[in-house]
Amino acid sequence: MTATKAVVHFVRHGEVHNPEGVLYGRLPGYKLSATGNQQALAVAEYLAKNDVTYVVASPLQRAQETAAPIAAAHRLEVDTDEQLIESENYFQGLRVSVGDGALREPRHWHKLINPLRPSWGEPYLQIARRMIGAAYAAREAAEGHEAVCVSHQLPIWTLRRFVEGKRLWHDPRKRECSLASLTSFEFTGHTITAIRYAEPAGHTDPRVTGA
Repeated sequence: MTATKAVVHFVRHGEVHNPEGVLYGRLPGYKLSATGNQQALAVAEYLAKNDVTYVVASPLQRAQETAAPIAAAHRLEVDTDEQLIESENYFQGLRVSVGDGALREPRHWHKLINPLRPSWGEPYLQIARRMIGAAYAAREAAEGHEAVCVSHQLPIWTLRRFVEGKRLWHDPRKRECSLASLTSFEFTGHTITAIRYAEPAGHTDPRVTGA
């Protein structure tokens, strides 16, 4: 018996309206910017001819707004999966640019002592476990077809490194997960057999905060 094939696309949301320049993390009310909406449309157009039968997103507004045109192109509703949410970060709501804001304040330095776990937020292994759960749930929902999961940069990048068998701690500047990018996992049965990456909205700096 031939194993059923499926593809699960993990889409990072588009650019967010963030005039304060804070790490917005899981804070409510952060919507897509005008550019972000155009990026979401670019992804929807990129996937328009694909066999997408299931679209699911993080509960955060920016992810839901990115998912909406993708689902509409396939006449689908957007489902929500809490497992796709942004990683918890103790610097949420603060400015965290290098040499600026919270990172310069001694009262925050204890949060930086262990980059391997990391000490400033949700453990990498916890992120990986919930994201792999989301991947398999989406594969099951779209068995034999394609699913789209709209999530956030760090969770998507952590999932990819987990699947590739790489250490989970990493240099954030070297992430391959631009705004509105696709990290696609090909399944044969329950086994991930290939990973592909695409940037239908173009490359962006991976150091963009609150992603």
